[in-house]
Amino acid sequence: MRRSGRTEGLLLVAAVLMSAVACTSESGGDGGGEQAAACAYRVRYQDRTYRDVAGVRFTAGEELGSATLPPCDDTGGRDDTGQAGETTTVHRVDGIPPEVAVAVGNGPGDTTFVAAYSGGELPPEVRKLIDGS
Repeated sequence: MRRSGRTEGLLLVAAVLMSAVACTSESGGDGGGEQAAACAYRVRYQDRTYRDVAGVRFTAGEELGSATLPPCDDTGGRDDTGQAGETTTVHRVDGIPPEVAVAVGNGPGDTTFVAAYSGGELPPEVRKLIDGS
């Protein structure tokens, strides 16, 4: 009996340790979490910050210039290294003014849709693209 209790205790400790390790590991997937929120995809173009918007059907058009992808601030500014960020190409989105949304990436066929908005309310022009109207 004594040995059985010791085995159960060891199994319980092992289960707790495995659970703790699983909860503290970070994943690069879609698990969300604090790191994912801190490293949201942002783009700076013409003194505006754009954020990516999923589920938008769009057509990227002519090249407008360059934008900056700011470095990820997953430390809350505590370890600011002064990184400049990457540069990417900005393309017009057919039917939407660049002040509202643009496409960024290597070329019209390889772009990400980003919109300039604050809070949770998307601009009406973007909602129309998502809704298909």
